[in-house]
Amino acid sequence: ESERYCYNTTLCWNPDVEKYFAKAYGADHFSRISAALTRPSCYSCIRVNELKTTTDAVFKKLLAVLEERRPQDDSVMVETNVKSDDTASNSTSGKYSVSKCDIPSLDYVILVKGSGPHSIDYGHEADKPLKEVCVSRKCAEAVLRGAHVYVPGVLACSAHLEKGETVAVSVAMEQPSANGGWGVGFTRGTVLQGSETGKDGYPYHSERRGLYIGQGNSMLSRAGLFRVSQGLAIDMKKRVFDLPSFYDVLEGEIFLQNLPSIIAAHVLDPREGEKIFDMCAAPGGKTTGIAALMKDKGEVIAADRSHKKVRDIQKLASELNLKCITPLKLDALKSIRRINGTCHHQVLHIENIQTPDLSSLQIQQMPVTSSMDCKLKHILSCVSFLYPIHDLFEPRSCISRTTEIINSLGGRAGSVEGFLSNSFHRILLDAPCSALGLRPRLFTGEDTLESLRTHAKYQKRMFDQAVQLVRPGGVIVYSTCTINPGENEAVVRYALDTYKFLSLAPQHPKVGGPGLVGGFSFADGYEE
Repeated sequence: ESERYCYNTTLCWNPDVEKYFAKAYGADHFSRISAALTRPSCYSCIRVNELKTTTDAVFKKLLAVLEERRPQDDSVMVETNVKSDDTASNSTSGKYSVSKCDIPSLDYVILVKGSGPHSIDYGHEADKPLKEVCVSRKCAEAVLRGAHVYVPGVLACSAHLEKGETVAVSVAMEQPSANGGWGVGFTRGTVLQGSETGKDGYPYHSERRGLYIGQGNSMLSRAGLFRVSQGLAIDMKKRVFDLPSFYDVLEGEIFLQNLPSIIAAHVLDPREGEKIFDMCAAPGGKTTGIAALMKDKGEVIAADRSHKKVRDIQKLASELNLKCITPLKLDALKSIRRINGTCHHQVLHIENIQTPDLSSLQIQQMPVTSSMDCKLKHILSCVSFLYPIHDLFEPRSCISRTTEIINSLGGRAGSVEGFLSNSFHRILLDAPCSALGLRPRLFTGEDTLESLRTHAKYQKRMFDQAVQLVRPGGVIVYSTCTINPGENEAVVRYALDTYKFLSLAPQHPKVGGPGLVGGFSFADGYEE
């Protein structure tokens, strides 16, 4: 039973995809990458909003929050290193270690180190099956990162579950279906039983083996779990990976964000007064990071083709009190304004909105050659973690153009039909991708070589747009969250071969290893 009630999962790849990655990385290296993907990072990474507070102040507040939450049997302060300014740079409060990021220039980042994997005693008895709640795979991935279980993530649970009872939390992983697709194989609200044989053995008994991610207290009865549509379902008490939750903590002062995402915005090196384009901005983490680095002076256009996601970006910018961000509904593939198939040299302006004119600003000249950054985020997020301006406008103009656009359209997000060529000093193309570098990841079965190639096709088209929109001497940072070289190095190779005026730029700070070299020949003759 100890082999059943544990967390011991492996990724099941499409055989062709696995062969492709093994050739790119080497079989042993890819095996380690695949294993690492099933585990969360051991750190929670916090970006401090320095426009509102200081890193030192947040550091002390986080220690106080963790101190307040610590179990009674945990020591409060195990180790403290104090700088000359009497500010703790590395501290341990209870079971969490808090430190300032030591990567050069990332002094606005704080790391909170968790622990795991842990073996959990679920208290199983042979004649008394565990009370159990089975959650969706996406819910489980969030729990492994430190979240609690919320009602929408619950798919099934034991019979007669009462509020307050202790439950084991397992994962409903997608399985091959008869129609050739993937699914969990049962409907929401199904009763789980603990025995392996007979009618009590179904559904999904053997498939849950090795997919137990922790234990917690049920906040609702079984009837309540499937009657309400939202709310806290399971308050997690014991976790396989113990990472602190920062939900509603220091709101507006901090933003929880993966380190590679923070670096992707930082290497863009945005300057005060510049005009920046975040082509695929949702959910807005990198957008707000860029705005903060610019000290909220200049303009950041944050585009997404989803109205809801644009509103989410606007909400986040408001929470962080960032006024230089303009969220717009725009498909990245249609960023260049065209009419009748030709480029139209006039941006569609929204009525009654005054957009500041940046054309007369004196901007520090960038290097002569246009450049972009090929140190891709997948290297940072996967490989490196295998081991462990003055006021530019009048005060009235500085009022959030986002808010003005939303209000002028009756609460709907603003939209444009594209921009002129050479409109932006810097562009971040954090392209939609296969997301095969996100951690933790519990399922990869649906990805095929064809689907991976489709992602790359659209990424190249987005790059074509970015190259036209950036000013001569400007910067493009291209990033993804996938380990697929076809979406990373191959796209960079395409850009350099297609646009001879582009050149690679060094990344500052540099984290992770070098990019991959070589190529791959597909069965249909396609060369990558």
